[in-house]
Amino acid sequence: MFTLGIQQFMIETVEAKLKRFNTREELDLCGISLLTRIAERWTMNWIRICVAFLFFAVGPPVYAGSYEDGVTAYDKGDYATAAREYRKAAEQGHADAQYILGVMYNFGKGVPENYTEAIKWYRKAAEQGHADAQHNVGIMYYLGLGVPQDDAKAIKWFRKAAVQGAASGQFFLGSMYASGKGVFKSDTEAIKWYRKAAEQGHTDAQYCLGYMYYHGQRVPQNYVQAHLWFNLAASQGHNHAKKGRDLVVVKMTPAQIAEAQELAQKWFKEHNN
Repeated sequence: MFTLGIQQFMIETVEAKLKRFNTREELDLCGISLLTRIAERWTMNWIRICVAFLFFAVGPPVYAGSYEDGVTAYDKGDYATAAREYRKAAEQGHADAQYILGVMYNFGKGVPENYTEAIKWYRKAAEQGHADAQHNVGIMYYLGLGVPQDDAKAIKWFRKAAVQGAASGQFFLGSMYASGKGVFKSDTEAIKWYRKAAEQGHTDAQYCLGYMYYHGQRVPQNYVQAHLWFNLAASQGHNHAKKGRDLVVVKMTPAQIAEAQELAQKWFKEHNN
């Protein structure tokens, strides 16, 4: 449904929109704008919903029909009908419907774009323990979209998502510790949360670990580990990681390259069974 070209166009569109409404240009540990990270993650979440988002609802049968009708309408591209059906389920407490309705307000699909409404529905889902919604509430506070900008509250919601095992929450929590925004700056905590996200296959976190090992930034320099994490992220299409892998490989011996590739193969087998 989505080619790489369309995907990149969507990322650039979302990033441009964020930059119009937000002046935050902080860099993460790896030297890339967090606005770029947010644009990429929001775009991928949107694509995931468009392809097939949670067809099997977990909520009570009393509103399952509305949710399923929303899924059907969404799949057909009838976003206005989808929004109406999701709202019926959301108003009865269906966390997935609340989250999707928040996304629709966030992107202006089927409803007028409205960040205040977006965070309202994200928050309702987040308070029920919906990890993706918790992450998005954190993003809204980080950027000040629909709410006053507040790093401390962003940290609160990133942490809630992170402790549930949400890789994006872990990555952004690590980034907040790295920058010291809303929390005491801590390289140890930043690396801990990056590693947790990386172990789940989060490509930005994998790239950041590779970057840190390559530069000896906050960890001892280690080209084998740098190649390992660059290679894993590159295998999922991370362009910065591909460049990083090309840079580190020229500084490695054949034995080091073989070791790094063996580690990557072992990691891949362990995480894809």
